[in-house]
Amino acid sequence: MTERVRDGGSLDLSQILAVLPHRFPWVLVDRVASIQIGRSIRGTKCVTYNEPWFQGHSPQHPSMPGVLVLEALSQIATVLAYASDPFDRSMSFLYFIGIDKAKLRRPAVPGDRIDLKVEVLHHQSNAWAFHGEASVDGALCADAEFVASVVERNP
Repeated sequence: MTERVRDGGSLDLSQILAVLPHRFPWVLVDRVASIQIGRSIRGTKCVTYNEPWFQGHSPQHPSMPGVLVLEALSQIATVLAYASDPFDRSMSFLYFIGIDKAKLRRPAVPGDRIDLKVEVLHHQSNAWAFHGEASVDGALCADAEFVASVVERNP
């Protein structure tokens, strides 16, 4: 993402891919609905049956693995951190170093649209703390606190 993100703006998948180092099948954010620079972000992940983990993860009762719901929250937090305090992605990346108070409350299943919401709890220098919530139709699926740091890539 070369242009500065507008406060209150939204991002499409191509703009998300410009920030995240992930690629198929590990991009778990489909859209950013709104972003409040330095404060919060909201977006979505649409769960479809053709995603690779459904073949082996309880195929009789498919549900998105809870750790991947937490991963979706960490990915949208990465977009928020970059939009709030841009760093050179060729030299650095946001590295998650802790997950606290994580709770998996209900499964997300094919056909669900997971609403992702992340708020900044703390930001100082290269350190970040976030609180994230994932919900489907208003029902909480997962929530957690994340700690991350912008670190230099190895040469």
